[in-house]
Amino acid sequence: MGPDPYTQKLLLDWFLALDTPEGFRAELIEGEFVLTSLPDGHHEHCISRIVSQLHRRSDLDLLFSGNKGLRLSNAGGLPEDHAIPDGTIVAQAHRSFRGAPPWMSCEEVIMVLEVTFTRPEVDRTAKRRCYARGGIPFYLLVDRDASSTTLFTEPESGDYLRSRTAAFGASLTLPNPFAFDLDTTDFL
Repeated sequence: MGPDPYTQKLLLDWFLALDTPEGFRAELIEGEFVLTSLPDGHHEHCISRIVSQLHRRSDLDLLFSGNKGLRLSNAGGLPEDHAIPDGTIVAQAHRSFRGAPPWMSCEEVIMVLEVTFTRPEVDRTAKRRCYARGGIPFYLLVDRDASSTTLFTEPESGDYLRSRTAAFGASLTLPNPFAFDLDTTDFL
């Protein structure tokens, strides 16, 4: 059982007023403050390769935002989650990031992308559950420790029902609406 409504509001207000130190980003995930340093070059390399393939190989007119804050519902009496995916992808026809608040809802988000860094367990479990609770159809996780890329699909009841994993160097099939094989060779 989570904290009472008054404590939830205090926690959320404190988080939103937090003055994050330069070079760090702060998230509120399942009632826990998550403070991480800015990523390294390999982390950013993986993201740029994925975004490049999404734009070149997908028939969708996609918009990508790196480090866009998302408000996500939470179960269990905890305050609303505030996650910052490494990448947020929406269809341009549905949304523009121009004018979006710092913490936007995830209603029109097609896919989020995370590349593991300092706290991989948060990306593997807590954030996966957050994105599923938010109803985000696709969660793409590049797990550098496991040398693999996993696509989670079919969010339901606070988690994703299906996943597909490919080792770095192998292709990972992205289903519709993307409909192409993601090349992970360059992640090695």
